[in-house]
Amino acid sequence: MTDLTARADAPTSAPARQVPDKVTVDGLEERWDGAWTAAGTYSFDRSQERAQVYSIDTPPPTVSGSLHVGHVFSYTHTDVVARYRRMRGYEVFYPMGWDDNGLPTERRVQNYYGVRCDPSLPYDPDFTPPHEGTDGKAVKPGDQVPVSRRNFIELCERLSAQDEQQFEHLWRRLGLSVDWSMTYQTIGSTARAVSQRAFLRNLERGEAYQAEAPGLWDVTFQTAVAQAELEARDYPGAFHKVAFHRPDGEAVVIETTRPELLPACVALIAHPDDERYQHLFGTTVTSPLFGVELPVLAHPAAEPDKGAGIAMCCTFGDLTDVQWWRELRLPTRSVVGRDGRVLRDTPEWIATEAGRARYAEIAGKTTFSAREALVAALRESGDLLGEPVATQRKANFYEKGDKPLEIVTSRQWYLRNGGRDEALRTALLARGQELGFHPDFMRVRYDNWVGGLNGDWLVSRQRFFGVPFPVWYPLDEDGQPRYDAPIVPDEAALPVDPTSDVPPGYAAEQRGVAGGFVADPDVMDTWATSSLTPQIVCGWLDDPDLFARTFPMDLRPQGQDIIRTWLFSSVVRAHLENGSLPWTDAAISGWILDPDRKKMSKSKGNVVTPLALLEEHGSDAVRYWAASARLGTDAAFEVGQMKIGRRLAIKVLNASKFVLSFGAADEPVLLDPALVTETLDRAMLAGLAQVVETATAALESYDHTRALETTETFFWTFCDDYLELVKDRAYGAGAAAGDVPAATASARAALGIALDTLLRLFAPVLPFATEEVWSWWREGTVHRAPWPTAEPLRAAAGDADAGVVTAAGAALAALRKVKSEAKASMRTPIEHAVLAVPAALRAAVEVALDDVRSAGRATGTLELVDAEDETLVARDARLGEAVART
Repeated sequence: MTDLTARADAPTSAPARQVPDKVTVDGLEERWDGAWTAAGTYSFDRSQERAQVYSIDTPPPTVSGSLHVGHVFSYTHTDVVARYRRMRGYEVFYPMGWDDNGLPTERRVQNYYGVRCDPSLPYDPDFTPPHEGTDGKAVKPGDQVPVSRRNFIELCERLSAQDEQQFEHLWRRLGLSVDWSMTYQTIGSTARAVSQRAFLRNLERGEAYQAEAPGLWDVTFQTAVAQAELEARDYPGAFHKVAFHRPDGEAVVIETTRPELLPACVALIAHPDDERYQHLFGTTVTSPLFGVELPVLAHPAAEPDKGAGIAMCCTFGDLTDVQWWRELRLPTRSVVGRDGRVLRDTPEWIATEAGRARYAEIAGKTTFSAREALVAALRESGDLLGEPVATQRKANFYEKGDKPLEIVTSRQWYLRNGGRDEALRTALLARGQELGFHPDFMRVRYDNWVGGLNGDWLVSRQRFFGVPFPVWYPLDEDGQPRYDAPIVPDEAALPVDPTSDVPPGYAAEQRGVAGGFVADPDVMDTWATSSLTPQIVCGWLDDPDLFARTFPMDLRPQGQDIIRTWLFSSVVRAHLENGSLPWTDAAISGWILDPDRKKMSKSKGNVVTPLALLEEHGSDAVRYWAASARLGTDAAFEVGQMKIGRRLAIKVLNASKFVLSFGAADEPVLLDPALVTETLDRAMLAGLAQVVETATAALESYDHTRALETTETFFWTFCDDYLELVKDRAYGAGAAAGDVPAATASARAALGIALDTLLRLFAPVLPFATEEVWSWWREGTVHRAPWPTAEPLRAAAGDADAGVVTAAGAALAALRKVKSEAKASMRTPIEHAVLAVPAALRAAVEVALDDVRSAGRATGTLELVDAEDETLVARDARLGEAVART
């Protein structure tokens, strides 16, 4: 707390000022980052009790090349909160993590080093990659050198470490007040151990389970994909009218966009109320080309008004097929493999010679090529009615992929998340109501996601650089895994890598042999680790003292697009493991838009890298642009706004130097509110008290933009009006040498108090400029100084009206306008003028008239009259001899 009242009886001296002759914002970042690091300014003091700790679950940025300006945007919002809470007296727990495991890192390593992982290869301790950076150009898969899994992981770790150093350099340049002694990696030892421990407990409680079932599969990345990672995109296709045949020869026509799945067809399905197909239910038809007998069934999910109203069910063409397959207990007849090609072995359910020959023609082809071949065959057989009709269909894509997903059957790990458990869904919706969303309208995105879940969370991935599942399986006498009898390690042994570690009770030579064991080959979804960042950073695994002081955390800042993934999955894990929310509040940032109002993203190629912006405009300027946008609101990338921020930072330096220049060179600026006696000075402090109240309330509600706007508006009025009005009085113009009149002391004290307060108000957004000024005249750091409060300012202001400054400023502007119109110097004296003042401002102008006279150089008669309207103007002015005449 800034207790100015308490200072009334305290010594009013301050350290000797060291104001530079020339001030600049350039170079402040390097100087102050080094000073803060050396002083431990942002180091976390873990001796504080939980009530005095404010803990932030900082998003670990994905380590896959470079940060972009969108990161700077959202991470600045978080840093403003951290700095504000620190000044409010909290010990801020503000660690930084690096999300280095996952598909983006693997893809970057493949392109950077020109390699690909082949788990069947042995480890080569002397391996040297063929490339060391490829200038962002992708190395074609056929040109990538295969390496062992261990070699591949080592390259992932090497490149991640390099990227992390660059990330930290940029974050420091931006001025993030992170405790850099507290960092973690999502592939690090602690993160792996926490992830594996949580999984084992999920497994023990029955919340984690394994199942072989149809699921979405990306053929490019060769991995299963969870519901939260889907994107529905338009994809070109065509409707094909295809005839199936009844035993009596009647044709049953369906329309499909995927004729290549004809060999996977298991039934024709129509709506039970569709009168067109009532006579077909319970009968069979034969598929064209392949001659497979299929039932005609009814299901309410069939859409009578779509296409022919009757559809073929294939295993599997889309999620509706999965629903029909499950609910109607249909057979599984998959023909598309994990590589996106038609399986090479002819299925046993195709019994006719013609059908088997036809299948041999498409075996091994991509689905696209198989489609072309079968459409040609259908046209030749007469089973294609008319020509295909082009259309745009909605297809599911992996958010990082560029090909539609297939549905293949595979064995995967799942975690219960309310998708098939109504009680758990209700509990997770209740958690969403407990959580404070900022802005609150983001809550509906959480509610809609949880309410729309249709399955459990698929947490296994077929990748290499990730947290392995701590599971082995015993092999039976035939060498087949017993999936129903998994072997798990003791928690004390974590982290483990089952592909190299040996399960309890076995020897290394038993790996892969009958009667021995085999490792689970999969790794966890990256969200399965990132969902545990509160547990990772707070020491859940090995630091119960830290955990008690920091968990549940106070804030989760993040983007709106990962509410369904990171936020929700974190709520799931904390609910299941800790019986609580992982944090009390969530601050949701908007997106950065390019000049075409499109979201910036690496995939679109429209991102801006931030380092050059920080170097050109200064970090305070870029932070100002970021802080000018509210949470949850999309913001345009505006260099113009950064230029405004740079001017503000420079003005803070120059105005502060001006304030500190008053009085003799060895005289410190006084901070004694008892010295503030003049009405104009007290009015300024009254206005400043209102600013402090408004800014504080805004920051308490996570509205940093409102706090900045309020402070900035006051600051420019302070510079343009108040400083001009009081500078002659503050200089002590006309006073005898050595004599400090009360009016001069009042101005100087008010200026010192205002500067002290404004620096604190600006500090969360402009950390470098404010720290620079603070060092000129105060001890310590502004960033550990108490946040200002309004009470002592109001006490110093008394009953003064804040409107006096505005009114006096308007009067001064009117006098200066006369000189400007006459093209005279502002120092030209005014021998006579009439000020027409609106009645509402008359009293305010009168109490500040002496300062208006002095600042306006009104050396002669200055007459006040009532204005005819609401505009304050000067008229009938007569200027002194120094007028520059035209």
